[in-house]
Formats: sequence, structure tokens, C-alpha cells
Amino acid sequence: MSDELASELASDLRELAASGETPPPVSGAGIRLRAVRRRRRRRTAVTASVAGACAAASLALLLALHLGDGGTRERPSPAASHTAPSRTPVAVGATVDLARRVLTAAGRDMPVSAGMPGRPTPTGRMTVVAKRDVRVVPALEVGPKDVYALKVPWVIELRAADGTTNFVGALSADQKAPGNYDVTDGWIGLRSADAQWLYGQLDLGAVVEIVEIGDTVSGPSEAAVDTVPPATGGTDARPSSGRQPAATATAIPSR
Repeated sequence: MSDELASELASDLRELAASGETPPPVSGAGIRLRAVRRRRRRRTAVTASVAGACAAASLALLLALHLGDGGTRERPSPAASHTAPSRTPVAVGATVDLARRVLTAAGRDMPVSAGMPGRPTPTGRMTVVAKRDVRVVPALEVGPKDVYALKVPWVIELRAADGTTNFVGALSADQKAPGNYDVTDGWIGLRSADAQWLYGQLDLGAVVEIVEIGDTVSGPSEAAVDTVPPATGGTDARPSSGRQPAATATAIPSR
């Protein structure tokens, strides 16, 4: 073999050996650097995971608080949810026009005599709370002199929501007064026949509306009013059908 061929073969063998050599190992400093980088990557990943979990938990807590607070505000309290009872419509059974001296009930007009000057008749809406055969009233209201008390039949007792009381009855001692002049102590006097008819017309709980000069008379109609519970028992109760009081007032002379 010539020197030229031997040199060429040796060169090829060196190249082949160089191509098959293992890369030189990393130095110790390089290995430590790689380890530091791996730890940093793991720490960053863990930090990101923890931050994400905290953010999710905070969001869930905020949503829960918001929904809970909103539900509390929207939930009505027991006091607010209580609905006040509505007033029950009650028919006005009779209307008294003091200016005209007329009582109207069921389309019927009847003359009245009310409170004399200085003794006005209470106005407003009142409820029938009792019905009596007879009621004794002071004679100074109506009747002849030297008589201290009078018996008034067909009495319908009234009471307003504020506690004011009054009554309607037969003014038999002065049949000319109804519709012409006022002679009572504030109660409403009717002629005997009209008082008897009204006594049978108005039931306990019926509403009587009394208006004074300048008021507009509404007449019997449906209206929401504060009713007063009727009295029960005793002489305040409505008499039985078999008991009929006398239609004239009886004077009780002084002793």
C-alpha cells in the first residue's frame, strides 16, 4: 500500500471515530444551573396554582355573600307582609239632613226635629248599636213645664267610631216640631208613625249619616265606614216581635 492510500485511510478512520464519539458531559456548574431552573419552574407553577385556587374561592365567597344579602333585602319582614284588613263596605241605611230637617231612608223622606240652639246634634256617620222600647229623657229637652222626664218610644241608639253617642226616637210630645223647628237636647226626633217605621227598617249595625248645614247629603249608598259593634243583652237589645211600645211619649210629673 502506498503512503498516499495509507494517509487517506487514516484520515477516514479518524473522521469516522470522531462522528461516533459521545458528546462531552456537562460540567458541575451547568448541572447546578439546570437544577436551579427546574426548581424555579416548579415554584412558579405551584404559585400560579395556589393563586388560581384562592381567586376561585374568593369569587365563590363574594357571590355567596351577594346572593345572601340580596335575598335578605328582598325578603319582606313579618310586619311588612301583614296586610291591613280592608274596610268592609256597609250600606248607609239612613241620612239626616239637619239643614232641611229631613231624614231619608229607603227612598222615604221624614221630617225631623234636632238639637235646639246651644245643644247641637252630633254629625258624621254613626252605627245602630241598640234598639229600645222606651227611653226616659230629661223634660227640659221637650214637653210641658213642671215635668221632669219624658218617655220616648221607638228609640234607635247610635254610636260613632270616636265614641260619640246619640239616638233617634218618636217626638210625640210636640208633633209640630219635626220639619219646622228644633226642640231636642241633640237627639233626633221623628213623628210617631215615622219613628215606628224607621225602628223596623234599621237593624243593628246599620249606618246613619248625619250632615249639617252646607254638607252634601250622600243619601243611602254603599260606603266604607268604621262600624261599631252593636250592644247585646239587657234593655239595649231589640225587643221581640210580641212587644210593641206605646206610640206616644208619657210625661212623668214632678213629685
